[in-house]
Amino acid sequence: MRITTWAEYGLICALNLARRFGDGPVTGREIAAQERLPADYVEQILLRMRRAGIVTSVRGAHGGYVLARHPGDISVRQVVSASEHTTFDVRCLTHPVAEDRCADSSNCSIRPVWMMLQQRIDDALESVHLADLLQDEPAVRSRVGLPVLQA
Repeated sequence: MRITTWAEYGLICALNLARRFGDGPVTGREIAAQERLPADYVEQILLRMRRAGIVTSVRGAHGGYVLARHPGDISVRQVVSASEHTTFDVRCLTHPVAEDRCADSSNCSIRPVWMMLQQRIDDALESVHLADLLQDEPAVRSRVGLPVLQA
């Protein structure tokens, strides 16, 4: 699995909005400036997240974007899926190399492994929410089942 800039920037933008939850809308340009991200990229990601129901947009002079739901109700998987359109690309299904070898009807013993991996990745990302990521790294490590590093 490769984490793309779409997924990474999407999560950064969503966390920025999660930190401000309840404080009113913020523009994509403000998020881009605060997070040092390309503004055009941020606007495209926010549009994708709006279409997925993760953020809502507010029009007007004091408009911008806000999270559509509480940070505890938005999973990392939802953000990554909205930003990237997928969490794990099973290439033999989406980009067949040879029709006779990679067709859905062919008998492929490798495809179930990729599908199992996709499901496990999705399950792991679904188990972590934006509210979890608002904590410091040791708390997040503990939350996701990783050892806490000692200083």
